Amino acid sequence: MALACVKVTLGRVLGSKPLICGRATPNVGGLFQVQVCGISGKALRDKNYKRPAPWPYKERGYNVFWSWIDKTRHRFDDNSKIVVVEGPPAAGKTAFASALATDLDMLHLPEVTMDMHYINPYGYDMRQLDPQMPDSLKSYDHRDFCRNPTHRNAATFQMLMYRYRFSQYVDALAHLMNTGQGVVLERCAFSDFVFVEAMVQCGYLSKTARSVYYDVRRNTISELLEPHLVIYLDVPPAAVRQKVEARKLPHEKNSPVYKGDFLEHLEEAYKQRFLQEISNHAQLLVYDWSEGGDVEVVVEDIERVDMDQSDKHDPKFHDWKELAAEWEWTEARTLYTNQKDDLMCFFNVPRFDCPELNVDPYDAKKYEELWDNAPGMKYRKGFNQDMGDSGILVKTKAV
Repeated sequence: MALACVKVTLGRVLGSKPLICGRATPNVGGLFQVQVCGISGKALRDKNYKRPAPWPYKERGYNVFWSWIDKTRHRFDDNSKIVVVEGPPAAGKTAFASALATDLDMLHLPEVTMDMHYINPYGYDMRQLDPQMPDSLKSYDHRDFCRNPTHRNAATFQMLMYRYRFSQYVDALAHLMNTGQGVVLERCAFSDFVFVEAMVQCGYLSKTARSVYYDVRRNTISELLEPHLVIYLDVPPAAVRQKVEARKLPHEKNSPVYKGDFLEHLEEAYKQRFLQEISNHAQLLVYDWSEGGDVEVVVEDIERVDMDQSDKHDPKFHDWKELAAEWEWTEARTLYTNQKDDLMCFFNVPRFDCPELNVDPYDAKKYEELWDNAPGMKYRKGFNQDMGDSGILVKTKAV
């Protein structure tokens, strides 16, 4: 069922050929330049255009000192945007987002999974520790949620999913500001709450856990800049169930999540809340994706979306319009590049009234002992001798 209230229908003028010029497609050989107000697909981009070399932020970081050497906005072009692809499970978001990122010359960040939490930088899967872990601290991921959504660890699972979506979004902002390249994400921190709402409606999550979640969300979400464009792939629950059955994943077979009304509640939260709210701050495109679709057609629609940020009274792109001066860009870039650990500290909200989000101190001690002594977990990456590292700490200990 399409969302009529926010669905965008973009007409095409037959026989017309858009004239696109600007930073991404500079005027070549012409006397006049037309201001670009939208994202450009590869068919409209100037083939000779080359974005300035990216700043090596992963090695050097970025701070006030580096800002005297390297400014931020000179790398930006029309495609320096944050694009988010949303939709229900099995909608085809990964293939769509990957193809879209390729056409728009953007970085594709796949959807967050609990592998980000359980697989350490050396490739060791922490879930191997489960036989020794207390029951309340055993691993719990998407597969476990599909099999047993009423487990007490479902609350921790959803809190961690929001944490990693937040973390990934910070990485996306750091990438954009240090390279000028736009980013396409599959789901994001701003839409994560739709799963919380669906879980509460189905009885998988308590209202107290929901209250803790929103306390954490209020304490963190304002630190992020909202996306420029959201694309929602609309697939009705019945079609989602057919797609889930077709991919024949063992943990999804006979799953109470897909056989119950979870998908209906998820669709309701998406359409009645998230899409309504985000359309006030970002451009929104909604497509009936029950049978899939043509990415090139979507790119053509994107090229016709007005991404102009000049009207200060328009609430769209408000976060981005506040970054007017170069020093403001420097502050934002430094925050997302160098101060991610500080941002993650905002998740420390003291709530002790939710049993499923609190653990026995003896269990916590056992967990820390097992976790901290797992292969590659004693020190930061690069300093673990048992994993073949030869960092400064290892050398110092050897001496």
